[in-house]
Amino acid sequence: MVLLALVFSAVELLPGDAAAAAAERGESAADMAEHRRLLGLDRPVWERFADWMTALPTGDLGTSARGQKVTELLADPLPNTLFLAATAFVITVVLSLLLGCWAAARPGHPTDRAISHTSTAAYAVPEFVVSAVLLLVLSLWTGWLPAVTVTGGDGRPATWTMLIMPVLALVIPQTGWNTRVVRGALADQASTPHVEAAHLDGLPLHRILLRHQLPGAVPAIATGIATSAGLLFGGAVVVETLFNYPGIGTVLAGAVAARDTPLIAGVVMCAGAVVSLVLLAADLIRHATLGVRA
Repeated sequence: MVLLALVFSAVELLPGDAAAAAAERGESAADMAEHRRLLGLDRPVWERFADWMTALPTGDLGTSARGQKVTELLADPLPNTLFLAATAFVITVVLSLLLGCWAAARPGHPTDRAISHTSTAAYAVPEFVVSAVLLLVLSLWTGWLPAVTVTGGDGRPATWTMLIMPVLALVIPQTGWNTRVVRGALADQASTPHVEAAHLDGLPLHRILLRHQLPGAVPAIATGIATSAGLLFGGAVVVETLFNYPGIGTVLAGAVAARDTPLIAGVVMCAGAVVSLVLLAADLIRHATLGVRA
């Protein structure tokens, strides 16, 4: 609720409003005032926010400045964003586990150091920089992939190749972060008594890693991955705008330009709901794992 209140307040502080953004050249002051009245912009912001919050429990996200229901405007873009973020999330989890386990199996080895340095560098680069490099290399220089996303009749990318660069732009930084998390969690488990006992018993390294270290590292890994899920969803907004991907990022960019407060709040609410569900799932996994260990 606090976040949504901040959204309404922030849009109110921006120069102009929805009526001014939609005004045609030469529109009179009287016409502008009437437009503001029709949009409810003549009412205090707290009153508009209260009305929006009152309707929220019924699933009503309000009406955009263009007169369309916000739920209808998000009906197609939101699944596209969820698909993009979910695809990037699955790939990130798989790569992070593989790279983190590979590094942890060879502590101090050049492979461990190479993975550690590379993952740190990958996480340090923002999504928009990764996107720019991918566009330059894979599209402008080589022509291997299309630079922008073209939608088909169903409102989705026309070909699967148009997903590659947006997914990579999200996967690369978050794989770097989660590889570090996996490597650190496994390193913490390496010093526990049961892992040291497994080494003394002469068990194979891969068995020690998978059967003794990894289960104990699951709570820390799950927390890191859950945090990454929120960053993936937030990063998708930036990536979608750069690649013209038909998701809520593109909708949000247009809504901010149009000062469309209900639409902006609807996007923020949907994003917050998705991230909250992912964090809840991570907490359940963490508590279940700790309960089993106890």
